[in-house]
Amino acid sequence: MRRFKINAAGIMSAALLFMLTLTWGCATAPYTGRNQLITMSESEEMRLGLEASREILAEEKIEKNTPRARRVEKIGKDIASVANKPDYDWQFHTIDSKQVNAFCLPGGRVFVYTGILELVGGSDAELAAIMGHEIAHALARHGAERHSQSSLAQTGLGVAAIAVGVSTNSAAAAQATQLGGSVAAQLGFLLPYSRLHETEADHIGVILAAKAGYDPRAAITLWEKMEKLNAGNEPLSILSTHPLNRQRQEDLRKIMPEALKYYKPSNR
Repeated sequence: MRRFKINAAGIMSAALLFMLTLTWGCATAPYTGRNQLITMSESEEMRLGLEASREILAEEKIEKNTPRARRVEKIGKDIASVANKPDYDWQFHTIDSKQVNAFCLPGGRVFVYTGILELVGGSDAELAAIMGHEIAHALARHGAERHSQSSLAQTGLGVAAIAVGVSTNSAAAAQATQLGGSVAAQLGFLLPYSRLHETEADHIGVILAAKAGYDPRAAITLWEKMEKLNAGNEPLSILSTHPLNRQRQEDLRKIMPEALKYYKPSNR
């Protein structure tokens, strides 16, 4: 009788999580139309982005009013102008660092490292592909989606661990369930979604770059450069947060006809 009560409680908890998933999963990613699970409000997400931005600006060496910084700001503003998100506080910062990296915080604060500027050289279209990709993460609210997925996964694992612990009267079994479930969630759910977010940001990003007047085909040459830069250092696909460079090129080629429909060359 006791086992039945525990199982019933577990089923009710799982049903509740499922109902919450249906309730919260009403967001839709722009351009791709993918349904999303997001439990965090956009205002809360933007508040966290503002706090993170303040910390980064206080800690990093920010270039101001240099040719590189002005280039980043111009291309960023070009893309933000077609992003259809006027409520975002769009800012574009250049970090003096050899890191080959860039990111966009919730609410529209974009940071570009000078290391990635060296990689793209004089190609504004490749830089637009990078900035379009990062801006796409903010537009699609990928950060809030990851937070929501992680929170629900942890809740589900907690419920499962408690059910196993009580039914077996074993703290060790509960801990093993928690640990094993965490690994399974990472490999089977969270990491695949992380890779999906990157692919989706590539998709949305080339459309944004094209709408802003930058040749979206430059995204492919960008990832060819990335592939050469990271040759021999890429992790196994199943353990990676990002798709492999070669896969990204293949995916970009598939969506390029769609992106080119938005492309009208401009005199930049």
